[in-house]
Amino acid sequence: MPRQLPSLNALRAFEAAARRLSFTRAADELFVTQAAVSHQIKHLEEQLGMQLFRRMNRQLQLTDAGQILMPFMSDALDMMASGIERLNHEQREGRLTVSTLESIAASWLVPRLRNFRAQHPEIELSLEIADHPVDFDRDKADMAIRYGPGGWPGVSATKIADEEIFPVLSPSLLEKGPPLKHPRDLLKFPLIHEDMVDRWEDWFEAVGETAIEVPRGSSFPHSNLVMQAVMAGEGVALGRSFLIGPEIASGRLVRPFAASVTAAFSFYVVAPSWAQETPKVQAFTNWIVEETRVAARTGDS
Repeated sequence: MPRQLPSLNALRAFEAAARRLSFTRAADELFVTQAAVSHQIKHLEEQLGMQLFRRMNRQLQLTDAGQILMPFMSDALDMMASGIERLNHEQREGRLTVSTLESIAASWLVPRLRNFRAQHPEIELSLEIADHPVDFDRDKADMAIRYGPGGWPGVSATKIADEEIFPVLSPSLLEKGPPLKHPRDLLKFPLIHEDMVDRWEDWFEAVGETAIEVPRGSSFPHSNLVMQAVMAGEGVALGRSFLIGPEIASGRLVRPFAASVTAAFSFYVVAPSWAQETPKVQAFTNWIVEETRVAARTGDS
């Protein structure tokens, strides 16, 4: 039986106006005039034979009929948008865009991409650098490397690494600075801070130093800038195990104490739930899981 449906434009106008409770804001969202939205909704009400909106004290409100219709229209438009995105995704089958933080890309991912390309020459991989969590409905990324607690709704998340945090400094600073026999001796050095993840108090507490006040010092917005300052001999900072394994293995950074703090967050590779079984997403997920496992085993994490 053929579906008897109003026009898509009328349904989109209704959904936007119902969500925003404003014909004007709905018009702005849909890039049409307020009069066009009003006309579409009037036409829809005539087709349905019932009123969908009313005005109370100059405020736009949904009628009972409008409240019944609204969630169905919202879900239907979301499903259509997801279907279009999936279709676009399938058309980009040979291309894979991965969203990640700049620090992860620069310190860990980019140096290893040749391994992925050697294993999967059929996949054209590109990176998208973003400080915000990826929104697969809005962004062009097919998947992402995300740092956080896990359990995000609407995505498939595979943990690739936990993170340990511990002090590091350059060999030159260690050589010319005062002796480092006890954790408290770090206070004799300039302490460098990362703006978003400053865990010095946690680390000192982990080694039993609870009655000290951590001095403020130089701070940087990203961990890769923090590590550049450390390697330049500017001071001591808390290194993040996932990002600095090669620097420690090569001797460019020194870890003076074995004590570490386990971060509350971990690193995950994530993709839309519907895309997790696609070959290119599976290929990248399997590769990065194995790559992190090998790096952890060899100390090159």
